[in-house]
Amino acid sequence: MLAPGCSLGNHTQIKFILLGITEKPWAKTPLFVLFLLIYIVTLVGNVGIITLVRVSPSLHTPMYFFLTHFAFTDICYSTAISPRMLADLLSEDKTISFTACMMQFFTFAFFAAIECHLLAMMAYDRHVAICQPLLYVTIISSRVCWQLVASSYLFAFLSAIIYTWCVFGGSFCGPNHIDHFFCDVVPVLKLVCSDTHSSEMIIFAFVTINVVGTSVVILLSYISIIRTVLRMPQSRARAFHTCSSHLMAVSIFFGSGFFIYLQPSSSHRSLDKVASIFYTMVTPMLNPFIYSLRNKEVKGALIKCVSRLFNQWQHTRLVSCRT
Repeated sequence: MLAPGCSLGNHTQIKFILLGITEKPWAKTPLFVLFLLIYIVTLVGNVGIITLVRVSPSLHTPMYFFLTHFAFTDICYSTAISPRMLADLLSEDKTISFTACMMQFFTFAFFAAIECHLLAMMAYDRHVAICQPLLYVTIISSRVCWQLVASSYLFAFLSAIIYTWCVFGGSFCGPNHIDHFFCDVVPVLKLVCSDTHSSEMIIFAFVTINVVGTSVVILLSYISIIRTVLRMPQSRARAFHTCSSHLMAVSIFFGSGFFIYLQPSSSHRSLDKVASIFYTMVTPMLNPFIYSLRNKEVKGALIKCVSRLFNQWQHTRLVSCRT
C-alpha cells in the first residue's frame, strides 16, 4: 500500500489492485464459467461474421465491409477486458502493474473510439443507400470506404493516446485499489492525488467528439432516412428492416455507455459494474446475432456457405468410398 500524501516520480513502480466484480467466493466460479462462455461465443460469432463476409460474394458491399471491421473491433475490444477479468475471478492476487493497467486502458479506449466511428459510418451508409440510391455507388465507393475506416483508426489512436496521458499522467498516492474489474477512466482518476480538472476537461472534449459527435451523425442520418421512407408509396417495411440491426447495435452500445459516462462521478455505484459488463462483454457477443438473425442477406449467405461446405464434404466422402 502506498502511503497517503506521497509523491511518485517513477510511475512504473506503481502497482494497482483490481477489486473485481465481486468479493463473494461462492459467486466467482459460476461467474467465471458464465463470462468464459460469453467470451468464447464472442470470438466464434465475430470471427464467423468476418469469414462469412470474406467468402460470400453477395456480401462484398460497403455495409458489410464496415461490418467486418466492426466485428474485428468487437473481438479486440472484448479481448482487452475479458482475459484479465477471467483470471482475476480465479486468482487471489489481483495486482496489476502501472504499465499493464495503462495498456489495458489504452487498448480499450482505442477500440471503443473506433466502434463509435464505425457505427456512424454504417448509419451514413444506410442514409445514402435509402435517400440517394442512384448515387450510392459513386458516394460510397471502395476508395471512400477505406479512407473512412483508415481515418477512424488514426483518430481513435490519437484520442486513445490523449485519454491515456490524461488519466495516467498525474501523481498517484495511496490507496491503490481500483474499484472495478478493469482500468477504466473514472475509477483510475479517483486514485490521482494531483489536480485532475484540466485532464477531465480534455477527456470531456475528446469524448464529445468521439461519442456525441458520432451520435449526432447517426441521429441526423436516421432523421433523413425516416423522412425519405415516409414519402415512399411502398416498401416502407423493407427500408426500415435494412436499418433495424444497426439501430439495435447503436441502442445497446451507446445506451450502456451513456449510462456510465454521462452521469456525475459522485453518483457512480456498483450498478456501473453491471453496465460495464454489458457494453464490454455482452454487447460484442450480441452483435453477430443481431446482424445475422435479423438480416436476410446474411442468413442467405450463411445457408449457401453451409450448403456448399456440405456438398464438398459429401463429394469428398463419395470419392474416398470409391477409392
